[in-house]
Amino acid sequence: MRSLLFVPADSEKKLAKGFASQADVVIVDLEDSVALANKGTAREVAAAFISSERANTSAKIYVRINDLSTGMTDDDLAAIVKVKPDGLMLPKANSGQDVQQLSAMLRVREAEAGLADGAIRILPIITETPAGVFAGGTYAGSSPRLSGVTWGAEDLSAAIGARTARNSAGQYTDVFRLARAVTLLAANAADVAAVDTVYPNFRDMAGFEAECADAERDGFTAKMAIHPDQVPVINAAFTPTAEAVERARAVVQAFEDAGNPGVVALDGKMYDRPHLRLAQRLLARARN
Repeated sequence: MRSLLFVPADSEKKLAKGFASQADVVIVDLEDSVALANKGTAREVAAAFISSERANTSAKIYVRINDLSTGMTDDDLAAIVKVKPDGLMLPKANSGQDVQQLSAMLRVREAEAGLADGAIRILPIITETPAGVFAGGTYAGSSPRLSGVTWGAEDLSAAIGARTARNSAGQYTDVFRLARAVTLLAANAADVAAVDTVYPNFRDMAGFEAECADAERDGFTAKMAIHPDQVPVINAAFTPTAEAVERARAVVQAFEDAGNPGVVALDGKMYDRPHLRLAQRLLARARN
């Protein structure tokens, strides 16, 4: 997955636009974009729309549920699991233990819906609480359902009392840079997708393109979107170019031809085992 597009669960119009986009994953949102008084209606709208329209989209369908502390999670699962989403996004995850708790809840609901155990994956947002930032290393081995990890700045900003997550130049301040780095390390420790957070100003396409490029450079393999217009930019940024794929294949082939040594020479440059690993990862992304 490269692009993950948020769509409010209580708007059929926006759901239709989201499903018609080129997003790899559509995230039907029951959490922040839905008012408390409208949660029940949103569940009904989302379940009906997913059931009727999933055959018409090539995107995977995830649902962002309400977090475990709200008391609304089980109601979300009761409405959503039966329509067989590909995964759930878990907001405000404090540790891998939260993933385990949600997995146990899902196991019951899957059995009731006649689904295979583990059919629904989990993508936690791991930096929306201070405790979550510190617990980034606990997701490795937490559950076979784990499909990736991602991060968010807005809820963390509220939790610590920061007026903004960015400085006057538009760059993240230190706390949020730390949260971003923890997410990238947590994803790789768990060997799952590293998903970068949203860029709220969807009209600033130049800034968005730059942030996508920075995220791909640093090792993120996907990014979340809040508007369909952001999706093509994400897909372009996180799709390896033909030249990069060709170079990666050449590196892998050079190691194979040399009997997989520690170092090989290719076109006047030396490549060691980390370069091989990078080439293999890029080719795996290209295949997906």
